[in-house]
Amino acid sequence: MIGRILFRIALFIGRLPKWFVVSSLIAVVFLPFAGIAITKIYQFADDAADRGAVGIADSGFGDTYTTPEYLDQGWEPEDSLWFYNTTQGSAFMPYDFFLALEQAEIDGTKKVECAKNGIEAALFICDENIDRLRYLPQHETLFNPHALPVGFVKETYKGRDYIGYTCAACHTGQVNFEGRALRIDGGPAMADMVGFMAELTKAMQQTERDPKGDNPRLDRFVERVINMNNDFDDRAEIEQELARWTDKRELYNAVNRSTYYDPEANKTHRVHYGYARLDAFGRIYNRVLQHAISRAQVAEQLRLVTDRNSATEPMMSEAQIEKVLHDVGDEIILRDDEFAKIIANLRNPDTAAGYPALNLRQILRVRNRIFNSPNAPVSYPFLWDIPHSDYVQWNSIAGNAGPGPLGRNAGEVTGVFGILDWHEEKGIWGWFKKFSISALASGQTTKKKVINFESSIDLFNLQRLESHLATLQSPRWPFCRSSDTGDYYLPTGPDTVSFAERQCEGDDVKTNKDMVDKGRLIYARNCQSCHDVIDRSDWDRLVIGKLVSIEDPESTDIAMAHNSAFYAGKPGNFRDTYQAVDGVGTVVVGDNAPVAQILTATTKGVVATPDPDKWWPRRIAEWVYSLVMTIADNPIKNSVKAGNCKPDTTAQPFNSIQAYRARSLNGIWATAPYLHNGSVPDLYNLLLPVDPMVEQCRIGKKDTNGEFIMRGWETLGMPQPAQRVTSFRVGSREFEPDKVGFRSDGDEGFEFRTDIRGNFNVGHEYGACGMTDVDRYNLIEYLKSL
Repeated sequence: MIGRILFRIALFIGRLPKWFVVSSLIAVVFLPFAGIAITKIYQFADDAADRGAVGIADSGFGDTYTTPEYLDQGWEPEDSLWFYNTTQGSAFMPYDFFLALEQAEIDGTKKVECAKNGIEAALFICDENIDRLRYLPQHETLFNPHALPVGFVKETYKGRDYIGYTCAACHTGQVNFEGRALRIDGGPAMADMVGFMAELTKAMQQTERDPKGDNPRLDRFVERVINMNNDFDDRAEIEQELARWTDKRELYNAVNRSTYYDPEANKTHRVHYGYARLDAFGRIYNRVLQHAISRAQVAEQLRLVTDRNSATEPMMSEAQIEKVLHDVGDEIILRDDEFAKIIANLRNPDTAAGYPALNLRQILRVRNRIFNSPNAPVSYPFLWDIPHSDYVQWNSIAGNAGPGPLGRNAGEVTGVFGILDWHEEKGIWGWFKKFSISALASGQTTKKKVINFESSIDLFNLQRLESHLATLQSPRWPFCRSSDTGDYYLPTGPDTVSFAERQCEGDDVKTNKDMVDKGRLIYARNCQSCHDVIDRSDWDRLVIGKLVSIEDPESTDIAMAHNSAFYAGKPGNFRDTYQAVDGVGTVVVGDNAPVAQILTATTKGVVATPDPDKWWPRRIAEWVYSLVMTIADNPIKNSVKAGNCKPDTTAQPFNSIQAYRARSLNGIWATAPYLHNGSVPDLYNLLLPVDPMVEQCRIGKKDTNGEFIMRGWETLGMPQPAQRVTSFRVGSREFEPDKVGFRSDGDEGFEFRTDIRGNFNVGHEYGACGMTDVDRYNLIEYLKSL
């Protein structure tokens, strides 16, 4: 039958004119690859000298600044602007809605007005509001015609425009000093992503509040959206889509409410992230669980939810569970809209109609049955040297060899609002799908039903962004120090002269050579066994991350590493599939599986699925290009993890990620706050002991048995030092060069307390209590020089 069909197709083609056949082949084969070449050339078109940066005259944090300047990091203006404005497939709301949305009415928060894109109002996108949430405002450039903040970008998917995040939103930093600002490409952001999403959702709720049309705020919003003449021209559709996307954002916030249960105190704590931190893995894990779990598994979990005061009384009856799920489809996978309906039905106060009318505390008990609390926030990692690293992420969960970078980045977009149109493939195509590359990669070839991993995730751009980072270098220490007063200052000079070429005044220098030399010896003794020293500009540099197990006495707060290894959930269609795990072999996915395992399977499915939103020849060409170039461009080879970590086993296949990765410290001055969870405000505090009141301290040396040598204070002949601060403020970008960190006193910003799980400032005391203040400042001076 198939042979007969192919014969007829060949016969039909043979009757066509040769010129038509040849030109068609050229169009199908050549044009997609020509498009790739043109795209790579066009990425250098936006070369605004100031890279779109703008100053802020009235910052709420007291760190007002002029137009930011740039250090020498190997990137020209066009490199930065392409990185800021290249979509990766993220989409958290319709594009027109974001441009038209007004700020929320929030007690204690001052609304600011501006003129943006021809609109004068208290817009959410106003520069001062964006700066208050600690994202970085930009002015209009070629690639950014609507003056979006750094890392915010238009994503076009299936004919509609959306606003989403790029890598740059979380990985572009800024250092302010006495009215001037230095933009740090690849540096950790100060952004409050959770606060941003909470305020965005509140603004959407207040806009949508009155669907009857007599709400002036809604009227203004609808008028602005229609006047954009883009995706919407009908009020009813705008109101419907606003309600739908408000539900999505409410769902995201509800699922990811961060709490921690303390069994000793029998009390649940809120874990607030504040600025400069995010539990990205916890949120990625939850997004995967939401899109992997089946209706039947949700029903089973709802049956297991009990009241707070009873371990045997179900919270909901069978009839209530059916009512909650009555308008949810029976596919093997759930969509965003369906999960939003589940949450809405759980909250529905109409008990007469059979709904359970759960309160917030009860909703959280349901959440904890299906999802995991993202209660281990960490600092945004800095990106320089990432393509040169053997493993990445704070706990080395992601191998960087082969196609690893593409999978890692696809998983990241899954978490930051990629549109996941994952669905059950039905009909004849469902049968064929079992033999597809995505089914094979995700382990579904043994299943009767198969998931199609269609999504907005842009594999082509992800590969290009990763390749682009290979040219990024760490920032050099930019401050000069007066030889007369000891005060720090930034050197001046015309814009055409780079920071590296600007000279300090008179005999002033950026680093003190004598102190650097002494600090180098301390670093070699106490630090270098974990933190290799590398040449920031060496193209062939290889960064080996040294792992420190969370069982090591010097381990820092264990929450993130513990959660990533032990968080589990329902795997949906991946139950009873065979999945390869590095270091262990092939394992069978159980009924309650590690989320890391489910994430790996879904990510493989995404990477094996060409972009559904493009003409098919282009779709295939870009997909092949992405896979081939990811591997061909990647100098990293498979290797075992270095350092001290638990071995992976069949019983615990993710043992090795119960550790933290120590990496090279070039550019470390620009990455405060410190430790993986941002629990130490500056380098000076990092070199203080956690608790100097103990009778003995480690001096950074080990005996012949590998145990740390302990010495009492009297034996050391030194007074007990101060201790790391246990409470400080985060949010200011005003830099303190002496201690090397941001200003952390005053009343502005988020109060960081180190007395709860996830925020502990313990560990990493290697030799700290055996140092004098002179030693500390010598070591800091050396760290500045890296």
